[in-house]
Amino acid sequence: MTRPSPALRSMQLSLFDDSAPAPRSLMSLPPDAGPMVSVPAPRVDSPPTPTTAAPRLAPAVFRHPQAQREARLQGHVVGYALKRARRRSIGFVVGIEGLSVSAPRWVGLAEIDAALAEKSDWILRKLREQQERQQRLLAAKVDWRDGTTLPYLGDTLIVVLDPRAGVTQGGAVLNTDATALPGVPRLTLHIGLPHTATPEQIRDAVQSWLQRQARQLFETRCRHFAAQLGVQYKRLSLSSAQTRWGSASADGSIRLNWRLVHFAMPTIDYVVAHELAHLREMNHSPRFWDVVRSVMPDFERARGSLKDDVLPVFD
Repeated sequence: MTRPSPALRSMQLSLFDDSAPAPRSLMSLPPDAGPMVSVPAPRVDSPPTPTTAAPRLAPAVFRHPQAQREARLQGHVVGYALKRARRRSIGFVVGIEGLSVSAPRWVGLAEIDAALAEKSDWILRKLREQQERQQRLLAAKVDWRDGTTLPYLGDTLIVVLDPRAGVTQGGAVLNTDATALPGVPRLTLHIGLPHTATPEQIRDAVQSWLQRQARQLFETRCRHFAAQLGVQYKRLSLSSAQTRWGSASADGSIRLNWRLVHFAMPTIDYVVAHELAHLREMNHSPRFWDVVRSVMPDFERARGSLKDDVLPVFD
């Protein structure tokens, strides 16, 4: 393995710090710089305006909890948090709480309103996406009780409270019913807890078991792909990050999110291969994606599942 240069030794790359790899024919296309707001307003550094307008929806109200101002965009009321900052342009961020706007101190409110109107399609689309995501997250919140279900390695796992289970196996035993009928979950996780256990006790026991399974599985897959890629990693650790599935450092350290254990094996293998590939290419260049493709020719499909699925909420 080629020894990284001193400049690289402090670098760390994480999965989804990068954008999705474009098809090879599009790799050379420059990014869209976005439209300009008329003088005296500065350039707006939000994503470019979509080529097609957002569909007209029934009037709605979107309000940031720290909103100081409101804007009426295409009939919708948008309460947004405005921050004055030492910057040269107006910036828009649509997060879970709503719309935040950062603007230079010298830009007037009329110019900010004009920039909001110009970007109204993008803002409303992102606000709707966040609203829908919150609804999916609420639906994914786990009801911690006997008989609750969870995704595990792309399958469905049923949690069973069984005081007799797992006395010598960390308090949990996985049973597999190979004869289960189609559509009927075949995996049951027997947790060594009484039926009077609290939701918090059940959650902690299940999460502890899942993390143990994740470590064992990740170690096996890291050894497999490290041999294929001709690299060596020094340390593997688990992560609980909310926005990163994995990261790699030039010193050979690999971090993988334990929640990957909910996904099917192709998705787990993609993340493992992605991070180990950084030990050869500490970047997201076309050469890096060629390294990933050398061990996972159809990695794009597995990568897509990471964005499409909503994982169970452990709280």
